[in-house]
Amino acid sequence: MRNTYLTSHFPLFSILLFSLSFSLYSERQISGWLKDVGLYAGMLEFFSAGGIQLTLLFFLILFFFMIFSALKLIADTLMELSLLFFSRDVEGIELANLRKGTWIYLAGSAASLLFIWMPLGIVCCFLAATLVYFVFIVYHISDSLSGAGMFGLIFFHITFWCAAAAGTSYAGFRLYNSLMKSLPI
Repeated sequence: MRNTYLTSHFPLFSILLFSLSFSLYSERQISGWLKDVGLYAGMLEFFSAGGIQLTLLFFLILFFFMIFSALKLIADTLMELSLLFFSRDVEGIELANLRKGTWIYLAGSAASLLFIWMPLGIVCCFLAATLVYFVFIVYHISDSLSGAGMFGLIFFHITFWCAAAAGTSYAGFRLYNSLMKSLPI
């Protein structure tokens, strides 16, 4: 018999690898920006170049780790809520079977390390892993869903994530516009 907790650490590794990918790219961009505006030379008087890069990398990994952890928490809650609404499985067997899909995110996060020079490649790896994982989920729980339940589950997830993305984008644009209006130009 196989231990059900054997792959329980894969989400943590996936989050760490995606965070590392985004952080390595962001660290190079921020260092370049600091050099362009002339702050990097001043920082070198107090810190070594390696110290600056490691500190930036640490804080960026922490930042992206928090973002991906929050997304995972929201996704897990959303999945369990949608199974509560639409699944006929009351034992939770389907939910335990979904743990096999953590390999998908682990493979996607490992692939994202190949694209640390291209942020679009990292984003594509994340979105591709998310799409493949969603198809994996729908395929594996289709036995416990009716036709209406399948439609409801897919519609529920797509609606939530589109609304969350639209709301976040709207708030970001509003913040950006209010910041630009407040500048004394």
